[in-house]
Amino acid sequence: MRRLSNEVRRYAWGSTTAIPRLLGVPADGGPQAELWLGAHPGAPSMLRTDDGPVGFDEVISADPKGVLGERAVARFGERLPFLLKVLAAEQPLSLQVHPDAVRARAGYAAEDAAGIPVDAPHRNYRDPFHKPELVLALEPFEALCGFRAPAAARAELAGIPGELAATLRADLSAPGPGTALRAAMTRLLTLPGARRGALVTELVAGLAGGAAAGRGVPAARAAEPGAHAATVLELADRYPGDPGAVAALLLNRITLRPGEALFLPAGNVHAYLRGTAVEVMASSDNVLRAGLTGKHVDPAELLDVVDFSVLPIPYAQGRAVGGRSEYRPEADDFALSVMGPGAVRTVLPGGVPWVVLALSGRAELGCTGGAPLTLRQGESAFATAAEGPVTITGRGHFVAATVGGG
Repeated sequence: MRRLSNEVRRYAWGSTTAIPRLLGVPADGGPQAELWLGAHPGAPSMLRTDDGPVGFDEVISADPKGVLGERAVARFGERLPFLLKVLAAEQPLSLQVHPDAVRARAGYAAEDAAGIPVDAPHRNYRDPFHKPELVLALEPFEALCGFRAPAAARAELAGIPGELAATLRADLSAPGPGTALRAAMTRLLTLPGARRGALVTELVAGLAGGAAAGRGVPAARAAEPGAHAATVLELADRYPGDPGAVAALLLNRITLRPGEALFLPAGNVHAYLRGTAVEVMASSDNVLRAGLTGKHVDPAELLDVVDFSVLPIPYAQGRAVGGRSEYRPEADDFALSVMGPGAVRTVLPGGVPWVVLALSGRAELGCTGGAPLTLRQGESAFATAAEGPVTITGRGHFVAATVGGG
């Protein structure tokens, strides 16, 4: 086992305090959005050795089967297929969706063949991998996730004046929920550029209370907007004229309590709004954005990737296994184990790699043939497939990520 040194990603939407608090370091006033633990080429962790820090990718290259395990190498090649993160959102992230594996491979190959540089701002596919993800709330965590029934979205627009509200009501009245939602989302993503801002602003003003006053209800007595309308107003304030703010009406608005989790498969439109969480995902950079961003939006590609089904909110349930809760969603790339808060005594199976992070407290980690290692809050370690099983004994709150399946 080796301790990890991990990079903090400073995106504008990040919290200024949550990650410094976890790591036990002073906040510097700047946003710190994500802590990455893994071998993703965008920000690989470093493993601490007696000879100094060594890149995670170098360790894998030196002994792929010993580090990752034969099953992982046979399934994913000589790469760590998962990435563990701590995500700390003070402001909303972009409205986005991830492709499935088939689409990711095809899109990456097509853009390569077209000669589009992999780091070009207008490129959709940065790698040939899919990006399912699981998010586990550490505090109340707010998000938009998947489509709700068109009738519910249409009801939010009842009585709202203006061209966009009227056309969205018509779109959402189409027979079949998938057809209705596709029509509404397509309209929002393809609004004419010259009029987009005005159309969105008019609808947002109606949601803000002008419609109620216009129907003869005094503005002072107008009802407070519901959760969806309030979300639209908040997003529109941050991103004026962005149709992605209006798209919030089409989606489920949820708050995860601490310890609750979501699994987001390919095609699920989502946006994280605020809160701190642990996130584990397939190690990929493929994100197709629908709005709430200054980055590239490709409406045609995104509409082909989105799943317009009305489905239950994809809560993920952990399974009690040997003193821990284990999350194994429908993704072979990753699994997540959660230990605590409280007394911890568990054994992580051998034959697979493990990344372990202490969220609070203190624990002793032990493995085959190696000296024990102590983890305290904010510290992390990596155990190779050859070193397992890994025992964890202590008190606190810990998470551990590994490959999924089986």
